[in-house]
Amino acid sequence: MPFIKTNGIRMFYEERGVGEPLVLIMGITAPGSVWEKHAACWQDSFRCVMPDNRGVGRSGKPAGPYTSALMADDYAGLMDALGIRQARIVGCSMGSIIAEQLALRHPRKVRSLVLMCPWARCDHFARDVFEHLIAIKKRERPAEFVRYLQLLIYSKGTWDDRTGHRELLAARRQAEDDPRPQPFASLKAQAEACMAHDVFKQLKRIKCPALVIGGGSDIFTPPWMAKEVAGQLPRGELHLYPGAGHVFHWERLADFNPRVRQWLLAH
Repeated sequence: MPFIKTNGIRMFYEERGVGEPLVLIMGITAPGSVWEKHAACWQDSFRCVMPDNRGVGRSGKPAGPYTSALMADDYAGLMDALGIRQARIVGCSMGSIIAEQLALRHPRKVRSLVLMCPWARCDHFARDVFEHLIAIKKRERPAEFVRYLQLLIYSKGTWDDRTGHRELLAARRQAEDDPRPQPFASLKAQAEACMAHDVFKQLKRIKCPALVIGGGSDIFTPPWMAKEVAGQLPRGELHLYPGAGHVFHWERLADFNPRVRQWLLAH
């Protein structure tokens, strides 16, 4: 299995496709395999690298503390180990704040950025959401933790759709049998890194092209966060999906995959 050593941990990664490198950084609680349906579209044009973040999947799960800067250095080490001098970077949710830090701390490694449901800083509401995520993880069974996540990240359209709702219920059942559940300490460390992330003033230093994408009905990372990030980036573009939630990349998959592919090919 493909592992590399970086920044004091063993990091698991998978690859799909050939071409110029595209590093895909997933969000809190999620392994890199969640990118599969996106990489299936992008792999014809790019070498898609899909790692498991520190604290989840098959990568090392130290207790913490973690920071977005620490996790960005994990990715810098991954790129060095794979011989990647520069890459396009796509980051989702927590992955977007890691991508921001990667562009700030290692600017020569980043050709362009796609920042999905990002934030530059947390307000009181966002901090309470992450604190509650920690509390639910500590107290409840995996199915109830997944239910809470689903309430945060899916829009009304998915809940109202018969097939979509069946899939939500199935995901809760599957959580009870997860062969690699995320340890509480690792989830807590990831969430605390999300809360502590504050690069609002520094974002103006990121000179590469950046596409910022969000869901117009996202309650986990509301649209104001994406707008704030795009407004701070010198070469930032903003696209919001009306009516979509935090997982707009699933709810609007047919539009999202080709849209991002075309933007990456141009940048």
